[in-house]
Amino acid sequence: MLFNSYPFILLFLPIVLAGYFGLGRRSNLAPVIWLALTSLAFYAIGNWQFVALLLISIAFNYGIGHLLIVAKLGPSRRKAALALGVIGDLIVLGIFKYAGFVTENVNALAGTHFAIHILLPVGISFYTFTQIAFLVDAYRGQVAAYALPHYALFVTYFPHLIAGPILHHKDMIPQFERKDTKYPDAHLILCGVIIFAIGLFKKTCLADGIQPLVSLAFEARSPSFDQAWLGALAYTFQLYFDFSGYSDMAIGISLTFGIFLPVNFNSPYKATSIVEFWRRWHMTLSQFLRDYLYIPLGGNRRGRLLRYVNLMITMLLGGLWHGAAWTFVVWGALHGAYLCVNHAFNALLPKGPSALAFPGRVAGGALTFLAVVVAWVFFRAPSVEWALRVLRAMADPSNVVFGREEIAALVLVAIYAALVWLAPNTQSIMGYDHGNRRVGEDMRAGRMRPLVLYGASLVLAFGILGIQSHSEFIYFRF
Repeated sequence: MLFNSYPFILLFLPIVLAGYFGLGRRSNLAPVIWLALTSLAFYAIGNWQFVALLLISIAFNYGIGHLLIVAKLGPSRRKAALALGVIGDLIVLGIFKYAGFVTENVNALAGTHFAIHILLPVGISFYTFTQIAFLVDAYRGQVAAYALPHYALFVTYFPHLIAGPILHHKDMIPQFERKDTKYPDAHLILCGVIIFAIGLFKKTCLADGIQPLVSLAFEARSPSFDQAWLGALAYTFQLYFDFSGYSDMAIGISLTFGIFLPVNFNSPYKATSIVEFWRRWHMTLSQFLRDYLYIPLGGNRRGRLLRYVNLMITMLLGGLWHGAAWTFVVWGALHGAYLCVNHAFNALLPKGPSALAFPGRVAGGALTFLAVVVAWVFFRAPSVEWALRVLRAMADPSNVVFGREEIAALVLVAIYAALVWLAPNTQSIMGYDHGNRRVGEDMRAGRMRPLVLYGASLVLAFGILGIQSHSEFIYFRF
């Protein structure tokens, strides 16, 4: 089931909300169980064959976590339990997500013809990473003993289950355990609907609206200079509005239950460096990679050279997390190289204020955006060869078509660029706290400006009317 569908908006969500708050008047545990069961039902619609896998994963990780938290194991047995949990999770992820990729590359090297076709469970990357973080924190002694229903809801919570954001137990389970979340808050529900409306508009009107332009670069065998650039820019904006739209909808849906999800996007294309870009783009993945991969590898504590090695390893694995293809490996390698260059350049800059600070930010923003667009070409292309073909076209200004179709595409891309760079971030509009701790004072007190309400109503109407083909979100594939 998709957020951008009439059955979800008009049927599923109202039923879940009614049951959640209805049961909350009678019991503290019943609404948690209800939300976990309806989350499983949400996942089962269209993915029923993988419900058993999800339940086994929850039981396995909860059991390992229980050993690490409650059982009085010695240091060696604790390490063994953690290794068992993490390796078990990675084996399952590897079988479903990477077995075909490995087989293809073995066939290419050995000249064999083995074939493995395994259907990828939707959301497996997100719920696997979520649970690995739980096990690592349990090993570190940073996890309390959680009840199974609360843990099951933490993993299956339907607003995030399919495409994130990646949740952290310390942010979510205490909210599920609170009693005051079981009673409706009219102001939070209103704010949640508005944030959902903005996300729906991003998906159905903006992301889906520019999708046809992407074919100019990624479906044409020999795109011209202008077609390649317009297609690459169209995908750059499509991916942002699609994924940030999903994240907005997830935050808005969750807010109607009185539950706060972490912010996942903060106007990333306004970044003036690659380092800043990764603090603004897919923020929960960036935090996971930092806390559970980059820092354990040594971070920047062992000298500059090893810092760059750790950055490259982290981004290469981050690229592979997105998909089993060499295009994602190249994308991760590019961003790893970008980060290394960025940190090396920062080390050469003089400290303190400079008269060139503003021009430097402008140049940094332009260079960062260009680097991100180039990397997105590999992210979108069906193969490395195809990506290189697009990039060669982007580097050849002698081959220009610029007919009516290209002029219309340029106007549309310019409008999207204005939205990206001039519009405030969704959560900034609503006063949603980036620290995931509270809603802004205007939201909490219910002091909503009429202009915001009228605008949100219009956006919601356009978003609902924009639902045509129930197109999947791009990150469903990851």
